[in-house]
Amino acid sequence: MAGNTPGTPSVLRAMNDRAALDLLLEHGPLSRTRIGKLTGLSKPTASQLLARLEAAGLVVATGTAAGRPGPNAQLYAVNAAAAHVAGLDVNAHRIVAAVADVTGETVGEFELRTPGRRAESVVRQVTGALDGAIAEAGLTRADVHRVVIGTPGAFDPNTGRLRYASHLPGWHSPALLDELAAVLPMPVEYENDVNLVAMAEQRRGAARGHDDFVLLWNEEGLGAALVINGRLHRGFTGGAGEVGFLPVPGAPLVRQVTKANAGGFQELAGAQAPARLARELGVEEAVPGSGTHHEIAAAVIGRAAEAVEAGEEGPYGLLLDRLATGLATGLASLVAVLDPEVVVLSGELFSRGGKPLRERVAAELAELAASRPRLLAGDVTHRPVLRGALESALATTRDEVFDTSR
Repeated sequence: MAGNTPGTPSVLRAMNDRAALDLLLEHGPLSRTRIGKLTGLSKPTASQLLARLEAAGLVVATGTAAGRPGPNAQLYAVNAAAAHVAGLDVNAHRIVAAVADVTGETVGEFELRTPGRRAESVVRQVTGALDGAIAEAGLTRADVHRVVIGTPGAFDPNTGRLRYASHLPGWHSPALLDELAAVLPMPVEYENDVNLVAMAEQRRGAARGHDDFVLLWNEEGLGAALVINGRLHRGFTGGAGEVGFLPVPGAPLVRQVTKANAGGFQELAGAQAPARLARELGVEEAVPGSGTHHEIAAAVIGRAAEAVEAGEEGPYGLLLDRLATGLATGLASLVAVLDPEVVVLSGELFSRGGKPLRERVAAELAELAASRPRLLAGDVTHRPVLRGALESALATTRDEVFDTSR
């Protein structure tokens, strides 16, 4: 219709409305005068805009700006209750769910432990975790506009089945997505967990302002997220970035990788490697007597980084050297293909290795790769998969709720 064509008053009003809402999300409460200056709108137009958004329930008056001469200016903020979204972070041991309001503030969180749960209870696990977070937020399912679920592996868009995550019991049923859609009233989306970490870093962390980057994740498994021209690259089956399966020099060639749920890069530099290196270098005392591969690796890497930072190089320095070589070996393949501007190193094993590990990876990569992307430490360290799930849900929900042209 003519009323919705580009350049018409209704479309221009909607564009100005969205620009103002985005500014309020970025800066927090603002006065009418400040909104006018930031958007380039006149005072009367800014006043009309705010009145329109207030009537639509999208902004609220929050008080006045004190400390200025003359009458205090009325401040406006995004109405946090205009919409709510939920995110879920799933692994083999637990599901963490959170609910956020439209400003991104987390208002409810719930963790459901799932070890040993039967496969057929996945739908109950998901709804139980989600309902726990919704209850914590004081809301109902009907108040949640969208849910994004992050899992290891990826749901193949061609089959609807989860691939690359054989260690996640119960999540491989071809009917799972339909079963979840049948019991939940809101749209449900699914995304690879490492892709969600990249989304969190892109919107809130180290990758802000970067359109071409690789995020390398190292916790229970090695994984990567590929962002090209500002967009996630997922691949034909959703498996782009499953770099744990990457064949690399220095590791035996792994065949039937999906059955083994491992590959060369994972064996060379994943969670199993630090304990093996510690034993080879004679520092068995750094290896805890119990724990998962991930927990043991975190302890070993943390001990090595602490020793190096205290000036005790020796075998701990060698351990970090050899781990960095393994990590840079796989990264060199990604850099050769993608030529990213930056590489973000994320996950607990990188955070425990800190600057000593990151500097070693950078030095090795400089020798193994023709281009030299900057290596950055991930900034989103508290539940980054969950934060990414919320950011993904918020992006789509804001586009819907903030569209005043409808």
